[in-house]
Amino acid sequence: MKDREDFVMSDANNLIANEAKTIVQAHLDRLGEAKEHLLTEEAKLEKFELIKAELKKRNAVLVAHYYCDPEVQELAELTGGCVSDSLEMARFGRDHPATTLVVAGVKFMGETSKILSPEKTVLMPTLEATCSLDLGCPVDEFTQFCDARPDYTVVVYANTSAAVKARADWVVTSSCAVEIVEHLDSLGEKIIWAPDQHLGRYIQKKTGADMLLWDGACIVHEEFRARGIANMKALYPDAAVLVHPESPESVVDIADAVGSTSQLIKAAQALPHERLIVATDRGIFYKMQQAVPDKILIEAPTAGEGATCRSCAHCPWMAMNELDGILQVLQRGDQEIFVDPALAERAKLPLDRMLNFSAGLKR
Repeated sequence: MKDREDFVMSDANNLIANEAKTIVQAHLDRLGEAKEHLLTEEAKLEKFELIKAELKKRNAVLVAHYYCDPEVQELAELTGGCVSDSLEMARFGRDHPATTLVVAGVKFMGETSKILSPEKTVLMPTLEATCSLDLGCPVDEFTQFCDARPDYTVVVYANTSAAVKARADWVVTSSCAVEIVEHLDSLGEKIIWAPDQHLGRYIQKKTGADMLLWDGACIVHEEFRARGIANMKALYPDAAVLVHPESPESVVDIADAVGSTSQLIKAAQALPHERLIVATDRGIFYKMQQAVPDKILIEAPTAGEGATCRSCAHCPWMAMNELDGILQVLQRGDQEIFVDPALAERAKLPLDRMLNFSAGLKR
């Protein structure tokens, strides 16, 4: 049976196996070694001025993710743009008067911006920047699995393609996932969750919901290890541990604070500790240090070092967003994101469902 061969259920943890991890590895192999960004302050400011002029010409605004390199985040701030998580990037772009959005992040973020702002031009510094969670959840495999289980509610993380979102009943972010799944569980609904197994397991543990978990993972967060963080705590016993829930369960279990990127920045402000060990992409340090200038931020160790480390606490695809790429895409107007209008309309339904639910939580 093809269904049995392609989607083997583990009785131990309700994990949906998939073969897409080879796609992730192929993309990583193509990236090669990480590049060093060694710009002098003078050269950086010169590029800033050039990009600022191009943004003005195109009536464009730059939105950047927390995991981009610091100079990209700085540029977004200085030019009236936005530095935030993927959903807030899309909302900011939707509500901004600019007619062109330059999205510094990975491809699904550009797609989400286009879905929420179909009338705007959405450009990206590179269309090669993707995500292991997106790659690891191909729409054909996922659709086949969901179609075979029509009695399940399909909930997908924002880190998915527009096509996967279009197959979902709900889209969630890490900041609202627990509340939404808790709501669905209160209605007696069984849930197919994709793609991040670690985030799914965290939500399942918090809510007790009946969930089938897709076998996906973020290459950055999956490399954090409890033992490495425990060793770091031994060096700094007074430090608090901040963890993103895309990390393995053993890492989440030893955290003083668990949350999305924006929630971790708020936790850094709220916790009384002078030192913070942070287990998420090191790109977050730019905004977190702004929020807590007097605190010492320590990068949590990853499972590998040098050649054995696939991410070394920094997404290789986020690192592809460079100042030169931003300048070139503005000058040429290429690298545009397109989403089929019919697909976008279907994908917008679960996104709107989440936005309306989240708005209700804030009231």
